[in-house]
Amino acid sequence: MRILVVEDQPELAGFIRQGLTEEHYAVDVAYDGEEALFLTQLHPYDLIILDILLPKKDGLTMLRELRQAGRLTPVLLLTAKDALQEKVHGLDSGADDYLTKPFAFAELLARVRALLRRGSQAQPRLLRVADLTLDLVTHQVQRNGKEIELTGKEYEVLEYFMRHPNRVITRTELSEHVWAGDFDSFSNLIDVFIYRLRRKIDRDSPVKLFRTIRGVGYQLQDPQRCSSC
Repeated sequence: MRILVVEDQPELAGFIRQGLTEEHYAVDVAYDGEEALFLTQLHPYDLIILDILLPKKDGLTMLRELRQAGRLTPVLLLTAKDALQEKVHGLDSGADDYLTKPFAFAELLARVRALLRRGSQAQPRLLRVADLTLDLVTHQVQRNGKEIELTGKEYEVLEYFMRHPNRVITRTELSEHVWAGDFDSFSNLIDVFIYRLRRKIDRDSPVKLFRTIRGVGYQLQDPQRCSSC
């Protein structure tokens, strides 16, 4: 799970990042709203922890822009003690929950876990890219109606690609999201997994879904969603 912390106070941002990292989450930090919006275009975050009072672009403006762009990432707002109106505006703008400063890390962690559970429960049962389907309940994978046998880790890698069709996925991103950063992303382990996976997925079909983007990473193409692919 990857979390974006948007907080302009370095000490508080560091406190949150350290605690979440110790709980085995991958954490990025942005110190203003513009930087945060830029990061959301680069990475598919599972949760955003968002302070309201930010330089350059305040948290509520950033939140509205996220929702207007169709991004449904769960958002936990950080608010001042007596900022009732900010809480109301935040929830009206699309926030999923809020936490009042100051707070104990245990309370933050509980809210993070609850929002991540809620987000996972809202996911559809079936992922589909072209004629490739993945059942999130039974873990059954089919291409054009024919079942494909995958190992547990191959399934995790494929699920990640199918959640982000047509986006170029780097080795570092796969390392963080699938292997929790437990190995060097410059090793050939990821390349071996992708080679095995694309053979199973593309071998018997004239339409190849996997692409190698030299020097960058890999892409799972869905021609129905991307006319330029």
